[in-house]
Amino acid sequence: MKLINRLKRAIRVKWWTRKVSRKVAKVGNGLFVGHQSIVTRNTYLGNNVSFNGMKIAGRGKVSIGDNFHSGEECLMITDVHNYDNGNAIPYDNTYIVKSITIEDNVWLGTRVIVLGGVTIGEGAIIQAGSVVVSDVPKYAIYGGHPAKFIKSRNVEHYETLKAKKKFH
Repeated sequence: MKLINRLKRAIRVKWWTRKVSRKVAKVGNGLFVGHQSIVTRNTYLGNNVSFNGMKIAGRGKVSIGDNFHSGEECLMITDVHNYDNGNAIPYDNTYIVKSITIEDNVWLGTRVIVLGGVTIGEGAIIQAGSVVVSDVPKYAIYGGHPAKFIKSRNVEHYETLKAKKKFH
């Protein structure tokens, strides 16, 4: 029974990975999609990207660098309803579109939400359940709603591992 379950999982992973790689604008080597994920045609993926249940919504560009890993049920939203300058209340039929940029070696915990207009810097970690509404600097660990600075990674150790190409 364990062998059958592993085989089923392997088939699902292959299916989800293939589905994502066919939909995105660009995909690097080593894509892994561990759970059902939804992407857009404006999604650009680097090498060694790992989704474990990602949903990317909206018309904005989403660029994800190398060695990216996400927990389950993460969400990136690039569109916002036009509520300020539209012609209806609470909002009209137009959207404000904002891109998302995620640099290399970023890790998003489970159920992280990233809103449009955000850049997450290299080596950053976003804690589970956080909502990222503003830029996150390199090597920072952010968490909460809205996500705020908690502390920095050990940059010297990070750079040593990076130089040795020790990527997960």
